[in-house]
Amino acid sequence: MLRFGLIIAVGVLVADQITKWLILGPGAFSPPGCLEAGLSCRFLELTPIFDLQMVWNRGFSFGLGRAQDDLGRWALVAMQLGISGVFLWWLRSAVRRPTGIALGLVIGGALGNVIDRIRFGAVADFLDFSMNGNFFPWVFNVADAAISCGAVLLAIDMVFFAETEPGKGTGWSQFKAWLDRNKAGGNGSGS
Repeated sequence: MLRFGLIIAVGVLVADQITKWLILGPGAFSPPGCLEAGLSCRFLELTPIFDLQMVWNRGFSFGLGRAQDDLGRWALVAMQLGISGVFLWWLRSAVRRPTGIALGLVIGGALGNVIDRIRFGAVADFLDFSMNGNFFPWVFNVADAAISCGAVLLAIDMVFFAETEPGKGTGWSQFKAWLDRNKAGGNGSGS
């Protein structure tokens, strides 16, 4: 599963960096001074539901925990590298495909954002599905989408597919059995 998860991670990392290169390079979507201003610098309406909006994110997870100085910036780099290392360690022992996919998505996304933070001091976000603030108010990038999808898939995998104890079934099947016992008039204590 290690090889499979690493292929996913590299795919995410490459896709993320290519899209950022297109936006920042040939697209020249981040005008001079945009990074320093730390604001939404450019906006291009493409469709009623999807736009490009250039935002430099100095924080993590939807702009939370903004790093205002170099110490904060490097602390976020260290944190993201540490999380990636833990997930890589976990990936080494993963046996189920959904786990490998989820961990690969998170690792690739985290490393894509680490590259931005090292290069620029902030993460380039530009995908906007807000529909004028009525739908999804955050601007994000491919790495962010991969991290979010990986986290959701990991949660689904842990609840529905992972055995909490060998031979006892998944967490979901144990929960359903507990509900069935309670419906049948059991006390739910398992005795």
